[in-house]
Amino acid sequence: MSNTLSLATRLRGMPDAELAQSMRDRSISASGVKDFFDLAEAFLDRASIQQMLTRLDRETLAVLAAIGQLMEESGPPTATDVAARLESISGASPSVESIAERAAVATTLLLLEAESKRFAAYESVREQLRSWPAFGLPGLTELAGGNPPAALEPVPDVDRRFIDRLGAERAFAATTAITELLAEVEREPARELAKGGVALPDSKRLANAMSVDLDSVATFLAVADRAGLVARQGGNWMITERGGAWLLESTGGRWAALAAAWFERLPSDIRQLLSERTHALWGQGLRGYVDWLYPAGGDWMDERIGVYTRDAERLGITANQAPTGPGSLLLADSVDRALAAMSTLLPAEVEQVYLQHDLSVVAPGPLTPRVDARLRTIADVESRALASSYRVSTSSVNRAMASGETAESMLDFLRSISLTGIPQPLDYLIAEASGRYGQVRVGPLDEAGSEAATYIRSDDEHLLGTIMVDQNLSALGFQRRGQHQLLSRFSLDVVFWSLSDARYPVAAENRAGNIVSLRRQRTARVSAAASVDPVSSLIERLRIGGEPEGDETGQAWLVRQLDVAIKARASLTVSVRMPNGSIVDYQLEPTSVGGGRMRARDKKSAIERTLPLSSIAGLAPPAL
Repeated sequence: MSNTLSLATRLRGMPDAELAQSMRDRSISASGVKDFFDLAEAFLDRASIQQMLTRLDRETLAVLAAIGQLMEESGPPTATDVAARLESISGASPSVESIAERAAVATTLLLLEAESKRFAAYESVREQLRSWPAFGLPGLTELAGGNPPAALEPVPDVDRRFIDRLGAERAFAATTAITELLAEVEREPARELAKGGVALPDSKRLANAMSVDLDSVATFLAVADRAGLVARQGGNWMITERGGAWLLESTGGRWAALAAAWFERLPSDIRQLLSERTHALWGQGLRGYVDWLYPAGGDWMDERIGVYTRDAERLGITANQAPTGPGSLLLADSVDRALAAMSTLLPAEVEQVYLQHDLSVVAPGPLTPRVDARLRTIADVESRALASSYRVSTSSVNRAMASGETAESMLDFLRSISLTGIPQPLDYLIAEASGRYGQVRVGPLDEAGSEAATYIRSDDEHLLGTIMVDQNLSALGFQRRGQHQLLSRFSLDVVFWSLSDARYPVAAENRAGNIVSLRRQRTARVSAAASVDPVSSLIERLRIGGEPEGDETGQAWLVRQLDVAIKARASLTVSVRMPNGSIVDYQLEPTSVGGGRMRARDKKSAIERTLPLSSIAGLAPPAL
């Protein structure tokens, strides 16, 4: 029976969920597939098979190659037969259970068929493996007899303290950078280009806020995305609700969330590799072992390992290619213990600051999330490190008052955290800024026949004139109405925050003229967006168009099977329904189909038979 026919029949009989998973595992495209025969040919395509073989480990490849060799000699082998063949090559006694497990994996990936505890590799799989030596890839002898690289190089005891200290420094730097990333995209989302990557102006803005080089922005953004702290919405990167909650965690808690997300997203094969190296150097030793374990993996495996080991270094899970103490605990699947270990290495958080006469605020260590979050509403971050600095300005005070602060509430908070009292210049700035707050008012406009949605008013005609000609605000399209009012077609939120960002003493008011507090709503709402799954859609279409649910559809399926067998010159077991109702099996090689009849050669009887299609009860592989 031809491989295409056999596999098409198998695919048609698979449950939908199992078939969909097989298609995803094999990266089979739904494009161009009209029926189960097309789908079978896609699975048997040599390029598709090679792509799958590159992702299999050495032992699974050896089992596949041995099955192929034994099939050519004596037909489909059992796991015991495969074990004996591999032992004859390597001299070692492989486990029959392990071989059965590897064969079961290959069967799930539709590289093998299994029946009565015997395994058969599809012809295209056997051909692909036979061609490997011609392309410098290992054949069966090398796969079964190759020796693994030398033993792993352990981390010297004298290096462990240094590694843990360096790892903690990197963990702190990563959490600090991502904290600033979230704060910045919350203030102003970052635009994602259609071709991928953050727009250059936004990348520069983020790099400056995070105090990292431009190339590191994408790496940290990917780490934050993996942890669900940011998401794309409307073509922009924005902070998520989870990201907002993360900002209120301790430094150790923030690191644990990032590290846990890294660990949870590890593919199972890479997780196994890394968990075996919790006390050994990674680096070239790990790459060498991966090259041996996945002999055809090439760039695909290198890239996968490279991404995760790179992020492990960034997060302090490793340092100089060696797992840190917390990293080893994480790889042992103990996030809580890893958090406890990392918390002892990170700098202690503080709640007190120095308020300076130059309006700067200096924190002698990382601030607790509560103090940091409140301080950011009153002051701008200038630098973040073990000792961070902030600066209070007129615009930062305006921003605080727009969110509901008053001069008294700001001074009370600053007194509660200050080690130096309230310097006079700071007291004066807050009093002056709060006094000027609201010189510009923004409110909703609801006038019939007017395109304007928002008004801007001020008793200071000169200040309104400045706003009118401010090039940074030109996109708002202001129109003058009288001496003390401007109009804009944009919403109150847009106009208010544009003026606030431009550092004007603006306040929002309601229709009654009372000042109201506004809060930026720039949180991406992560939801399971309804999308069409091409794999599921294809399977549904194949079921509707390919199920033999009646005489006409059943006969079409039978003709399609016979056409494939004729093309491949394949022999079949043809079950024929006799007039008395009994079923008789013939070993036939179909030669043509037409007029409701099949013609076939009966090699056993050396005659040609002609059978009505209506009498054929079923087709099966030829009897061995």
